[in-house]
Amino acid sequence: MRPLILALILNLPLPLAAQAPDLTAVVENHIIDGYRALETTSAQLSETAKTEWSADSPALRQAYHAAFDAWVGVSHLRFGPSEQNNRAFALAYWPDTRSAMPKALGALLSNQDPVVETPQSFETVSIAARGFYAMEYLLFDPQFSGTDAPDYHCALVQAVAQDIAANAQAIRAEWQDGYGELMISANNDTYRSSAEAAQQIFTALTTGMEFTADTRLGRPLGSFERPRPTRAEAYRSERSLRHVVLSLEATRELAAMLSQHDPDIDETYAAALATAETL
Repeated sequence: MRPLILALILNLPLPLAAQAPDLTAVVENHIIDGYRALETTSAQLSETAKTEWSADSPALRQAYHAAFDAWVGVSHLRFGPSEQNNRAFALAYWPDTRSAMPKALGALLSNQDPVVETPQSFETVSIAARGFYAMEYLLFDPQFSGTDAPDYHCALVQAVAQDIAANAQAIRAEWQDGYGELMISANNDTYRSSAEAAQQIFTALTTGMEFTADTRLGRPLGSFERPRPTRAEAYRSERSLRHVVLSLEATRELAAMLSQHDPDIDETYAAALATAETL
């Protein structure tokens, strides 16, 4: 499967060079719509956590999965508002190569740190204790989902959910209220031309595909003799393969917009998705 994704990356530049993409369509229909979905589902997660905070709550887990799905759908768009104030890292701190996340969460839980009491104070905690992967520990890892301090665990779940929702809302708002127009109109200090704006989007596309090939797939696969399943993304919640599929679907949509629906690119995406569904 990794060779299929790498083939996509190698084949993308030629069709893209032939015709400039419709930046308005990309910004409004792919980027802003994607972040709007993230904002909506994250708000629902935060709202659900107000009354359903138990780690094994079906309603909370369903809301979590829906919001995480929406994040993966925009996780390749690592530029602009998502990079302000480390918002993307606050939403998705992974891979965690130094195991900072369990250390940060463990410290909060053991100390029952009052930093969870307000959204403003929670913004100051380590990024490793924020976002979807921190929530995964709290809902799916036995070490963190069943604690001796259920009231604090509840408050921490609510704080993480609210923080996710706040970051999602901020990213969508900045895209819709200004940054999107900078990209569409170009000829400004951020993007000096439409070609420069298109190159930014193309870079996000290829970087996103490389991340799926090298990190989402490469880290857990390791070698034939030594696979590393615990290095898979979101393996505790059994989402690893789903993230590969969702990222392929999202970048497939963007690649179609950038390449004027090039059939060869779409065929390769279809093959990669078909392979993923058999894993």
